Amino acid sequence: MTTISFTCTGVRADPYAAGPTLVFRLRITAPADTRVHALALRCQLRIEPARRRYAEAEGERLADLFGERERWGSTLHPVQFAHVPLLVTGFTGETETDLVVPCTYDMDVSATRYLAALDDGQVPLLLLFSGTAFTGPGGFQVTPVAWDQEATVRMPVKVWREAIDAHFPGCGWLRLPGDLMAELLAYRSRRALTSWEATVRELLATATATEAAR
Repeated sequence: MTTISFTCTGVRADPYAAGPTLVFRLRITAPADTRVHALALRCQLRIEPARRRYAEAEGERLADLFGERERWGSTLHPVQFAHVPLLVTGFTGETETDLVVPCTYDMDVSATRYLAALDDGQVPLLLLFSGTAFTGPGGFQVTPVAWDQEATVRMPVKVWREAIDAHFPGCGWLRLPGDLMAELLAYRSRRALTSWEATVRELLATATATEAAR
């Protein structure tokens, strides 16, 4: 089995992508005398929440994910961030390449809820690699990438926000069942409201007035 190792040297937001996208820069190293014709990789990215500290306000926003702070010793489990395929072209010794990771602003996704709860600082990420290496001086030798290959990186929270804000500046996102969306659309039409923001604000104002009357 050819020993191939991975290092993540940085991460940036892609300002030109069609949707929120992070780009992780990878350095891939093989033995100096080994010709690598190609790598077909599967990359799992995982948030390691126990590897950073949290301000009081952040802790309150994370209660939905991890419970009250006094329980965090047993609840701060890793959070799945993404699974991404990567094809690396041929090299000898060492090469660098980009791992492109699309992001979502769906607040039903645990990773998004975690990231949105953070004010600043860094996000501890673990990158796990598996796949197949095509090596050899002449023909192809097909060997698996060792299952224990991984890399760590601490991604600045501002990089994730930059990726999200490029497409959803100052906005949130909700996923609703189709029948509920139809009811909301009918309500908006009856009230001649000009936007979804106006619709939600009117519903909230009505609910607040009802609570006050009680």
